[in-house]
Amino acid sequence: ANLVIIKTMQESFVEMLSVGGKSNSLGRAGEVIDIVLRDRSRLDELYQCLFDDDAWVRMRAADSLEKVCRIHPEWLTPYIDRLSRDFATSDQPSTQWHMAQIYGAVELTTAQREFAVRWLKKLLSSPSVDWIVATNSMITLMQFTRESLFPKPEMIALLDIQQQHKSAAVVKRATKLRDELL
Repeated sequence: ANLVIIKTMQESFVEMLSVGGKSNSLGRAGEVIDIVLRDRSRLDELYQCLFDDDAWVRMRAADSLEKVCRIHPEWLTPYIDRLSRDFATSDQPSTQWHMAQIYGAVELTTAQREFAVRWLKKLLSSPSVDWIVATNSMITLMQFTRESLFPKPEMIALLDIQQQHKSAAVVKRATKLRDELL
């Protein structure tokens, strides 16, 4: 067991996230999450993986970052401005849906929340957005609506758009959330 820990400590996160299972699997992301949870100082290394040339490494890194955020949302607080700046224009769905989840988990300043709201609104303004992006964006924006941080009429309008989505799951979620607001 100690040999595995030593070997893992020597491997970079990029190496770990680039291997393991099918390309669309999370591979060794669980190991990366465990390492970061044991050693917060490696969080920046994980963040840097979001810029890797390999889209699967970026996806696994985004997933890992979001899962660390579930346990320690305060750890991501210093990264919010960087995430917003660096990924606001990303068109990679796996990055977008994890960003939506992180925005919903971390305590945001007013300016950060305003940025997040604009970004989420943009994503939800089209019924052709990726279905997981749509779902996570609706969940986070609805959370802001429940907290009176986003106007109900605007949320209803975005849910109306998502009721035109090609995914039955998105339509069902949009309908359920819309019904809650009426």
